[in-house]
Amino acid sequence: MTYPDPYNSPQQPDWRNSAQAFPELPATPGYPDPNVPPGAAYPPAAAYPVMPYGQPVYGAPVYGVPGFGFDPAAPYGRDPYSGEPLSDKSKISAGMLQLFLGGFGAGRFYLGHNGIAIAQLITLILGWLLAIIVIGYLVLLGLSIWVFIDAIMMFTGGVRDSRGYKLRN
Repeated sequence: MTYPDPYNSPQQPDWRNSAQAFPELPATPGYPDPNVPPGAAYPPAAAYPVMPYGQPVYGAPVYGVPGFGFDPAAPYGRDPYSGEPLSDKSKISAGMLQLFLGGFGAGRFYLGHNGIAIAQLITLILGWLLAIIVIGYLVLLGLSIWVFIDAIMMFTGGVRDSRGYKLRN
């Protein structure tokens, strides 16, 4: 025995069929779309799915539902503006290390720029040794300016990690 629908609602789509559930999205390659004849090419929009509010997902592969997948080329995500892969290092961590321990090259060691970090460490040691005479204080003043500007550049994203990836927020 069936009962009449008291709310007179329309027929709901079958959520197991992606073509009925998401009619505005192209079908995922590998899953047949009943609206596309066999052998027909998918539209070029299928390569770049769009998330809500029109934000494109740059380079995201289409697995299952478009827009939600793992991108092996960018395991830590992509920059939303340029689409570049992001580093596993953080801007805030690098900037704070450089600001407070920059004389030891901590921020640069964290990013993998070992040559610059060793140069900052040698400059610090040289400044301490030359502090006996007045020139050491000038060396330490120059190092502190270098470290401060370097920390600002890390906070603003002007420095990349050793592999050339942009730093995460």
